[in-house]
Amino acid sequence: MTHAPSRRQLLAATAAALASTPLWSRAADKSDKTEAPRFTLPALPWDAAALDPVISASTIAQHHGKHHAAYVDNLNRLLINSTLVDAESLVEIIQRSARNEGRRPIFNNAAQVWNHTFYWQSLRPKGGGTPPLELAKRIDADFGSLTALRDATLTASTEQFGAGWVWLVLDKNQKKLAVVKTGNADTPLTQENLVPLATIDVWEHAYYLDYQSRRKDYAAAVFDKLLNWDFVAANLAKA
Repeated sequence: MTHAPSRRQLLAATAAALASTPLWSRAADKSDKTEAPRFTLPALPWDAAALDPVISASTIAQHHGKHHAAYVDNLNRLLINSTLVDAESLVEIIQRSARNEGRRPIFNNAAQVWNHTFYWQSLRPKGGGTPPLELAKRIDADFGSLTALRDATLTASTEQFGAGWVWLVLDKNQKKLAVVKTGNADTPLTQENLVPLATIDVWEHAYYLDYQSRRKDYAAAVFDKLLNWDFVAANLAKA
């Protein structure tokens, strides 16, 4: 004989389901417009020490546990009294707050939450190397070679003044892969023609403990040893 689940069991199951909902798709509760969408710090897709020695566990602990977490906390606080409370997702918050100076604090924190989540997924232990065959062909067609893509990535990393991000994107207008750089919290999500495929964080806190001011060495090590080509190929296939 089976028994219907208790109210406590149902509540526990509901809480578990909400906790597993991806950060970037968490919707506002439509029954209560006074409460902002509650975002949580996503778990890393690998152990904090898994990228050692390219990126140390100490850097990951600070970067993910302090910086990324602070953006999440700030975003939740800023959204409480914002009209963006009705946003369906983190991406919608970013797009509705972009290029609006009154919403700049919300944009900065929302974009940094998304950018960092995307950055972690752009990396994997024992990454880099040769991309999957179809992606490698596309890189050869659009850049000339993997070496040319690497050179473009390192150039963008060193030429980005101050804090920012370097992105491998699909430019839908040009129908080509491209490398672009954005300053501070800016992200390709605000440009309709760009589809982000992977990113390298070139904010100083991403590399200073391990590389001091050697940003180019950091970017080269990420490209050569950590870049998640399977993630790039999956994003390109969905574009």
